[in-house]
Amino acid sequence: MMIAQIASFWLYMAAGVVVAVISVWALVDCLRRPAANFPAMGKLSKPAWMGITGVAAIVSAVGVIFMSPSSIFMIAAAVGAGVYLADVKPAVSGKGSSWY
Repeated sequence: MMIAQIASFWLYMAAGVVVAVISVWALVDCLRRPAANFPAMGKLSKPAWMGITGVAAIVSAVGVIFMSPSSIFMIAAAVGAGVYLADVKPAVSGKGSSWY
């Protein structure tokens, strides 16, 4: 039983680190994009997406630092960063359907 608890803890920690890295990636990418591209493509403004991805990065980093990566806030952070990377980033990058 103890081995299963240890394994699940480290699995959740690994998932938390992945969410933190993706959230920081989304924030850095959002900072690099021109502000005019966001409303031109029908997306929220750049400050709104900077706020969403910034909060996601902070929440995920705090979740990993305080070893609580299985909270509902981590899921919200993953969703916020994921929506930016999957929907907003390709639209505002000007490269068509590229996701990187």
